[in-house]
Amino acid sequence: MQTWPGRPYPLGATFDGTGTNFTLYSSVAQRVELCLLADDDTETRIEVTETDAHVWHVYLPGVGPGTRYGYRVHGPYDPAAGHRCNPAKLLLDPYAKAVDGDLDGDPSLFSYPFSDVAQATTGTTPDPADSLGHTMVSVVVNPFFDWGHDRPPATPYHETVIYEAHVKGLTMRHPDVPDELRGTYAGLAHPAVIEHLTKLGVTAIELMPVHQFVTDPSLAAKGLSNYWGYNTIGFFAPHNGYAGYGRRGEQVMEFKAMVKALHQAGIEVLLDVVYNHTAEGNQLGPTLGFRGIDNAAYYRLVDGDDAHYFDTTGTGNSLLMRSPAVLQLIMDSLRYWVEEMHVDGFRFDLAATLARQFHEVDRLSAFFDIVHQDPVISQVKLIAEPWDLGDGGYQVGGFPSLWTEWNGRYRDTVRDFWRGEPATLPEFASRLTGSSDLYEHSGRMPSASINFVTAHDGFTLADLTSFDKKHNDANKEGNKDGESHNRSWNCGVEGPTDDPEIRELRARQRRNLLVTLMLSQGVPMIAHGDEIGRTQEGNNNAYCQDNELAWMNWELDDERAALLEFARHAVRLRRDHPILHRRRFFDGRVGPKAADDPADIEWLDLTGARMDDTDWHQSYARTVAVFLNGDAITETGGRGEAVVDDSFLLLLNAHSGALDFTLPPGSYGTAWTVVLDTDGSAEPGTVLDAGTGLTVTGRSVVVLTRPAGTPG
Repeated sequence: MQTWPGRPYPLGATFDGTGTNFTLYSSVAQRVELCLLADDDTETRIEVTETDAHVWHVYLPGVGPGTRYGYRVHGPYDPAAGHRCNPAKLLLDPYAKAVDGDLDGDPSLFSYPFSDVAQATTGTTPDPADSLGHTMVSVVVNPFFDWGHDRPPATPYHETVIYEAHVKGLTMRHPDVPDELRGTYAGLAHPAVIEHLTKLGVTAIELMPVHQFVTDPSLAAKGLSNYWGYNTIGFFAPHNGYAGYGRRGEQVMEFKAMVKALHQAGIEVLLDVVYNHTAEGNQLGPTLGFRGIDNAAYYRLVDGDDAHYFDTTGTGNSLLMRSPAVLQLIMDSLRYWVEEMHVDGFRFDLAATLARQFHEVDRLSAFFDIVHQDPVISQVKLIAEPWDLGDGGYQVGGFPSLWTEWNGRYRDTVRDFWRGEPATLPEFASRLTGSSDLYEHSGRMPSASINFVTAHDGFTLADLTSFDKKHNDANKEGNKDGESHNRSWNCGVEGPTDDPEIRELRARQRRNLLVTLMLSQGVPMIAHGDEIGRTQEGNNNAYCQDNELAWMNWELDDERAALLEFARHAVRLRRDHPILHRRRFFDGRVGPKAADDPADIEWLDLTGARMDDTDWHQSYARTVAVFLNGDAITETGGRGEAVVDDSFLLLLNAHSGALDFTLPPGSYGTAWTVVLDTDGSAEPGTVLDAGTGLTVTGRSVVVLTRPAGTPG
């Protein structure tokens, strides 16, 4: 085969229309062989002789899209010194744009004999079994795609409503999606799915991992699989298991078509990305790519013990965030997904690990520096899961400007408030108003808080109100996996029940949690299926349940259909009123009004009077009335005009019994109109005068409004 020297950049396999340039970084390689694979796995090995700054490169004329390939890296095998090169293992290109095949768990994937696992750390002779035929392989892709007039929706943060979803779980049981497209990128782009999203009112879909991932051998041995996908092996490749039209690069085109369709509907695409570790696991894991290419350059090893991996992720390894090769890999991957795949932002799994250059979490680390100065990545949505499993790993509120965060304290506080925990009212008030205690000190706005009550990890909304305990037996781990402290409440009976009072209470609690999410300042995130009462039967860790337990059930009974309509109403209410998604924090001032007028926000007791310190700090305090002053908004719109809005009165009763609220005096508004009641006792459209009494059912919310410019 004819070979040309090629170029050292860009890394990966790049097709230019007439041939393909192949490049691979390895600072320890002594020889590199590029292996081209025929359909029957017949292998053609090509010696890569050109190297620049540890980048090995070659250009092959006539080689194009659909070509399957891998690498064999010859170099030191000395686990005690951190080196694990083994040319018997066919390796994935870290920059592969597509991946074909799956792992089959064969012993040849490992560089030590199963009969003597000590060799994984002390051996000096690698296992000679060839992994070809048992491992995944890289694929050359066609980079050309007709994007037409595609433009990112670019929804401002404060107007964003996020929908966290799983490509397969969202579409696998949808009755209007053709069978052959269910569970695929094309299925997610189906008009019926997009219609559901647009009617719900979400502006962004956050996809659980779609980078190429693998199933852990331990799960495969149990007949289970890695459903969630937090086990990445390819940071540039769309997961081939979600491809409806083929795995020889077709998955790239299918993914792009999905993004294009969602953009046409005004929906941004955010990716949940896992740059903190890879699927190769600890010293006992398989050799799939990074480990055999340049182990010490990619992974963080234990100080003084290079045979073992330093792990802050709970998966066996952590990427080495002070390594130039790792930082380049992550940034090249992020730019690829923005520039070539047109995605609109990222949610970073276990993001605290990305801030660990050495031992501690450092908000001034090299990773943040390069993200902030990058002209592409700094302009998209950046969401951190602000914790990991290492020392000092819980960093909610600790990330720098430009970053938003999954607000775990919001989740915990809102759950506690609505299940009736004592002394939660002060913190609940802070979470409702955007968590200024967490974000204002760093110059960030309420949109820094990604508010959520449920996510993929933990109970669904339906299960949060139906189970006190986890029920994870299907995971085959003796119910020992998953979180045991869920801040959930089963409303009196564990699991399903026919008791009408309990069913109604659960339904009301779901509405309370949904409307609280939509009334809170910050960015709300809905977990897929919560709007239709999706249940996992009490399983709070469905990471390995690729079946109907975790997939969305689209067959709606009256109760679930009513919840969907309520969710749509709550999202519309938020969308239509700037007072419910302010750019800035409330400050307690009235703005351009008289000094004795109500402030931009007021906290009122049952009598309609302002709350005092005693009211706030009663351990039994579970009720509050919140006045949101639409006339006091001092922000400006797109043309510089002052923004005013209707004023809102929120009556929140987390007490077990009904309570009588007195509407505030006429200075707040002479008449109020009911727009929402989670119990249904107060008819929407009902008009109440200032000072009128209103009975609010136990554990319910009533929302009232008055038009802008019509106070007393």
